Amino acid sequence: MNVAALAIADISDGDVDDVIVLWQRCGLTRPWNDPAADIALARRNTNSTVLVGRDGDTIVATAMVGHDGHRGWVYYVAVDPARQKKGFGRAIMAAAEQWLRQAGLPKLQLMVRRENAKAGAFYRSIGYEESDTVVFAKWIDGRNGT
Repeated sequence: MNVAALAIADISDGDVDDVIVLWQRCGLTRPWNDPAADIALARRNTNSTVLVGRDGDTIVATAMVGHDGHRGWVYYVAVDPARQKKGFGRAIMAAAEQWLRQAGLPKLQLMVRRENAKAGAFYRSIGYEESDTVVFAKWIDGRNGT
């Protein structure tokens, strides 16, 4: 595997638009979720952030990471489709794991849509196991959604 260097840091104000474009290219955005609002929410408290990975000056990877004080969660894991298979996914996930370790969290969880076999295979390849847990959801802001 060709592993290129990836500089990883918390998102800055000037990164938001580029991160949203990356998420759109990776097919991570959904009509019922406003990515700018999701980024703002992650940046609002010290228990979450969006990590961005740069190859040179270009943002090529992201992971939104946070915790509820009990377990860590990761969302919006993205690697630029033109730059996959270089170890960037592994690097951004290792950074997310380290961020949670430093916060004292013992476990990381994430959700993958069942139809996303490629993502499932990636997570299995880096040591994640499929859980038998069923996730229930309810929109409490009044909207109908998936």
